[in-house]
Amino acid sequence: MPLKYSAFSLLFLGTILCGCATPGSGLVRAPAGSLQSPIIDSNISLAEALRKEGPFEFKQRQRLLDVLYYSFDGKIHKGQLVIDERLLGDIREVFRVALENKFPITSVIPISDDRFFKNGKWNEDDQSMLANNTSAFNYRVVTGGKSLSRHAYGFAIDINPVQNPYIKGKVVLPPGAVYDTRKPGTLTRDCPVVKAFIRLGWIWGGNWESLKDYQHFEKIPPL
Repeated sequence: MPLKYSAFSLLFLGTILCGCATPGSGLVRAPAGSLQSPIIDSNISLAEALRKEGPFEFKQRQRLLDVLYYSFDGKIHKGQLVIDERLLGDIREVFRVALENKFPITSVIPISDDRFFKNGKWNEDDQSMLANNTSAFNYRVVTGGKSLSRHAYGFAIDINPVQNPYIKGKVVLPPGAVYDTRKPGTLTRDCPVVKAFIRLGWIWGGNWESLKDYQHFEKIPPL
């Protein structure tokens, strides 16, 4: 005879499976760092994420995306990424792949966060890299040049800069970083994250010949 459940029993079962609890229920809540209760690395508004100076026409296309990721502490974290609105679907897919494969990401925090504001001025790119932070939109010029970076348009993302440095001759950014494919969080051609980006039409800086920017992915979206 098929089992029958009342509405209350189904709700109770769902509460247990979800790791949730109602006041006074006595049920244990999901532990911090789980999918149901991720550790919050960033929780700011779009206005706060775009407070750094930049052209209005660039900022108006940016969106703030909440992302979940597996971090180096072995727990699930929630961060935020600012990216061009036309690339949101791609980023959601890449972070799904990263989480599914437990690819560790230290943090995902917009570069306008106070943590990257130092000595009364913006040092966001340097500070973000030193913190091994993953970020996307940043109104700035290319490293060592004068033209605008793809980051200035929200067309690029940098992932785990400490494991995946920018290398051009003797210049290594962040300073002291070492590219070692044996270390967790390192991007390689065989990495599922790199493969996901390539499948979606992104360019990886690790494939460049004149320099290597292992942390960097970029894509110019269709109009």
